Parts: sequence; structure tokens; C-alpha cells
Amino acid sequence: MTDALLPSTFDQTMQRVETILSDKGFKFLQADTMRPLLEHEGLTDWDTFAASWNNLGLDLYMADGGRYRRRRYATFAVSSSNITRKPNQPHYQSRDHNLLNGGIERWFGPIEDTIATHPAMLAAIRTIGRFADALTPSESRPETWHAEVHQFRIEANPNSEGRPTPEGMHRDGVDWVLVLMIGRHNVEQGVTTIHDDQKDLLGSFTLTKPFDAAIVDDHRVYHGVTAVTPQAADKPAYRDVLVITLRHE
Repeated sequence: MTDALLPSTFDQTMQRVETILSDKGFKFLQADTMRPLLEHEGLTDWDTFAASWNNLGLDLYMADGGRYRRRRYATFAVSSSNITRKPNQPHYQSRDHNLLNGGIERWFGPIEDTIATHPAMLAAIRTIGRFADALTPSESRPETWHAEVHQFRIEANPNSEGRPTPEGMHRDGVDWVLVLMIGRHNVEQGVTTIHDDQKDLLGSFTLTKPFDAAIVDDHRVYHGVTAVTPQAADKPAYRDVLVITLRHE
């Protein structure tokens, strides 16, 4: 594991990211920073993990009538020492947090067992769990986090843009959010924007390479992603991300 961070380097990187998260409420981590953090938590066999995005079901709950999103979903109980998958359950958001698709139970195809237990998945869950534990005051830090994990593919074609956040600028109604880029193919745009309580822009960046990531304190900032469009009209165009949210049980 020659590319992984040594313990002292790992600690320094974690502290640097934690300081920025504590100060700003969000952090964009480029691949050369994020990948070693994941490797420290056991990341291996990335290619088979990324390939599973080719086997997602169509999201049929889009209230805007769109058929541009594919996904799978799973939930976990996450503690500092253990990650346990929960029974399959619906994804629910109130309309306060998702005016477009909230207010109903949405049943998505479950994440495949081999992917739910994949070293890359577990590394991503452990990484956001570490940040959540470090940045949550001890008096309000749960022994176990409720994690919701989403595999998303956003597709675009010349007649229909792909909308990663069709609900617009939003909060997810959780405590912490990790967005990890899996890959982009033949797409433009997909710019992440971060906003304060008054919805004024705090920053923007684009996840472009595998392992690029964003971490968001959902209590402090809003976030959104602009639509993606094809670069070449005659080729498939899509944006693949893993999203992990943590909230108190």
C-alpha cells in the first residue's frame, strides 16, 4: 500500500480537513487528497466497485417526469468499530428538504450485497464516519450513526439535460454528507455550489476525476449541482457519484 498515507501524514491531512470543515462547513477534496484517505481505511479493487454503476435501476419517482436518474440504495448502522447493513427500507425526505420528490416513501432497488460489503464502500463509510465523529461535539455525538448510501447515475442526451439535484439548492435533513465522484463520461458542467443560510454563494467546484469528493455539514450550508449536458451528441453521457449521509439514529 505504497500510496497510502503514513499514520503521521494521515493525521495531518485529517486535521487540516477538519479545520476547514469546522471553519466553513464544507470542503472540496481533490482525488490526490481523498484517495489516500480511502486507502488508509482499506480501499482496494476500485474498478469492480465503479463498474457496478452500470447496473442501476431507473428512478421512477421523479416528480418532474424525468427519466435521467438511475440509482440503488442501502442503509447502515455505523459506529467507530462496526458497520452493519440494515434491512431494505424506503428512502424518505420531508417536503421541507425536498420540495420536488419529498413527502412519500421511495423504494429503490437495494445496493448489491457484493457492493455493500466492498472494500471501497466500507472505506468511504469509515472515512465520513471519522469526520463526523471528530467534528460532532461529544455531548451530541451518537454511538451509532444512521447512514444512507446512494449510488447515482445521472444521464444526459441532446434532448434532455441530466439534473443531479432536480430539487435545486437544498439541505438533506441529515448531519453530514459525503459526495464521492465515481466517474464522468462525455458530460459537461455538473458544478457543485455551496450556499449559506441566506442562500448566498460561499463557493463552487466541479467533481471531475474519480476520487474527487465533497464533504458538507448539512446543518450549516445548502448545496446543489448544476445540470450536465453531453459533450458529443452521438455518445452516451453520464455522471456517476456515491452519496453517503449520516444522521443521528
